[in-house]
Amino acid sequence: MKVVLFCGGFGMRMRESSETIPKPMVRIGCRPILWHIMKYYAHYGHKDFILCLGWNANAIKEYFLTYDECVSNDFVLSGGGDKIKLLGSDIHDWNITFVDTGTQTVIGQRLKAVERHLEGEEVFLANYADGLSDVHLPSLIGNLTKHDSIGTFVSVRPSHTFHAIDSDADGKVHGISPIETSDVWMNGGFFVFRNDVFRYIHDGDDLVDAPFNRLIAEGRLSTYRHHGFWSCMDTYKERRRFDDMYSRGNTPWELWKHPSQRGAIISSEIGGQLSREIDTLR
Repeated sequence: MKVVLFCGGFGMRMRESSETIPKPMVRIGCRPILWHIMKYYAHYGHKDFILCLGWNANAIKEYFLTYDECVSNDFVLSGGGDKIKLLGSDIHDWNITFVDTGTQTVIGQRLKAVERHLEGEEVFLANYADGLSDVHLPSLIGNLTKHDSIGTFVSVRPSHTFHAIDSDADGKVHGISPIETSDVWMNGGFFVFRNDVFRYIHDGDDLVDAPFNRLIAEGRLSTYRHHGFWSCMDTYKERRRFDDMYSRGNTPWELWKHPSQRGAIISSEIGGQLSREIDTLR
């Protein structure tokens, strides 16, 4: 399946880190968060990417045009520095399409702008490109089939240190509790769509508001509740948290470093089920 990544935002709430680069290019360790997200999808066999570019698109283009495999892979240097033998590789089998979707464009219209690159794709994946998770991707994809949905997405518990308030219209408080212990779930930004979703996105629409409500009205939108790790990089504080986790080797999103992770085993089973359903639709 192709993977659409929305990389065009300004990242205004991260100006300490991203005044000169797009938010997806903010680094965690030696690689940007965009790379970590792409590596996550590649772990499950999805290596055909479409990048919806916007503000400072050249920073992303130049990063991949001058990509150095040695930065994140072991290698042997010989011949006085003339010969390099890589002992691993990241992106040799990735296919990346770079599309300029505008600097002020909302996400729904960014998706519409790459519709032509998704022709023939019955189902595709999409991501906000600013969050990391260990969500089991084959289960998320299977959720689309399970509910006969046109769109499904990961929902997660809020991870911030806010409090949920139960109060009446007059302001009398009946209860207060940490929001992560409440029954509140939020959009985690990991999506699976059938190509039919484009019929629900009208000119000027953002992705979630109007299109998702149209899908809800027809009973064609579902969500997959994820209880594991998820965190976004929306603020400088969250960026620092990722840095701290990475420095301590606490990187639950790096599933590619855990070969025994069951997703790689189950992926083919659920992928096969979805392929059979797609064949039936044809």
